[in-house]
Amino acid sequence: MFNENATGAPLRDIGDTASTPSRSALFEPLALRRGAIIPNRIAKAAMEENMADQGQVPGPALLALYSRWAQGGAGLLLTGNVMIDARALTGPGGLVLEDDRDLPLFARWAAAMKSGGGQAWMQINHPGRQMAASMGQQAIAPSAVPLDLGSLSRMFAQPRAMMQAEVEEVIARFARTAVLAEQAGFDGVQIHSAHGYLLNQFLSPLVNQRTDQWGGSLENRARALLETVRAVRAAVASNFVVSVKLNSADFQRGGFDVADATQVVRWLNDLDIDLLELSGGSYESPAMQGSPADGSSTAAREAYFIDFARDIAGVATMPVMVTGGIRRRSVAEAALSPEGDRIGVAMLGIATAMTVEPALPARWRAGESLEIDLPSLKWKNRALAAGATMAIAKLRLRRIAAGKIMKRTPSPMLTFIGDQLRTHRLAKRYRAWILAVNR
Repeated sequence: MFNENATGAPLRDIGDTASTPSRSALFEPLALRRGAIIPNRIAKAAMEENMADQGQVPGPALLALYSRWAQGGAGLLLTGNVMIDARALTGPGGLVLEDDRDLPLFARWAAAMKSGGGQAWMQINHPGRQMAASMGQQAIAPSAVPLDLGSLSRMFAQPRAMMQAEVEEVIARFARTAVLAEQAGFDGVQIHSAHGYLLNQFLSPLVNQRTDQWGGSLENRARALLETVRAVRAAVASNFVVSVKLNSADFQRGGFDVADATQVVRWLNDLDIDLLELSGGSYESPAMQGSPADGSSTAAREAYFIDFARDIAGVATMPVMVTGGIRRRSVAEAALSPEGDRIGVAMLGIATAMTVEPALPARWRAGESLEIDLPSLKWKNRALAAGATMAIAKLRLRRIAAGKIMKRTPSPMLTFIGDQLRTHRLAKRYRAWILAVNR
């Protein structure tokens, strides 16, 4: 039996759909060490919306989208990337928060996110080398190592190695954006050190080829992340949440691996962060979408990173959240439960499934068991497949914000082409804006 949800995507009824709510560990609150309480164990994980208004600020579309999710029952809503530097965005429709000029707009966004009673955290980020060439800006990275995406590599800016002062500036910018998020009314921030973005680039021995205190040994490669966490924690109130998103592995041969991640977590234990989210992959190896470049079988099933997360949760002193591919309640509940001598995780991040059903947590809480059919592209070009998958997700986000129904999964290739055209228009708008800002 199939039924349509608010976005029109198919949901398969796989169990009892009685209206009596069921008891489940999914809906137990989680108390964090500094006093914050997340009402349940389901988070709307961060996604790349690229829906900013003119000026790279949240407008009516983002408010409508997050208001919908806020009413959908998740205990925590994480924003997509909010960038710490107007010169460095993951996409031309991205958000920037680097000063207080647009703070009232971000405050309205925070209020919309909290309207359902859940926590609202801002994900703060810098793209490093993962920045489109169409942005017209100079990309920076730990070392001048460009993205290797085959024929698609030309779509990204050629990076140059950062100077010492630029590393310090980036750390200060993370702290400044965290302070602004607190002033806007967010409950916390998440420092993005995964998916191949700048702090993850410092961790990677493939990208970070420096010979100073920011490169070489794992301790040196982790320094940028650890100093950023220290700077953010020192800049915000003691009860403001500071969390980190970290790759369990980059899924590239010779890259950042689970042993490295485990050691970084041990160092993070000493910094008193509130929650650690584990994911994996990068633009070069999109394991977060189930397509790692190293051929790993981990991503061939639902809950891609749960095995890594269980192992790392065993050494973490903070609660651990795992994100990646979760779409069934049974899988979500299993991830929270111990398995043999390994503990379960504390939180679950759900992303793509909540573009299909924004009220998925509420429906699970009501006792429904739903299996969401997600598109899976088996294209030979993994980078192109990842781009098309993201384009479909972004289209769903815009439809949710507009209150429209997506009656069927669109053509991946046509959606990708349409997304590229939209991105081109947004890049033109961005270039005009940044030019005006810098005058």
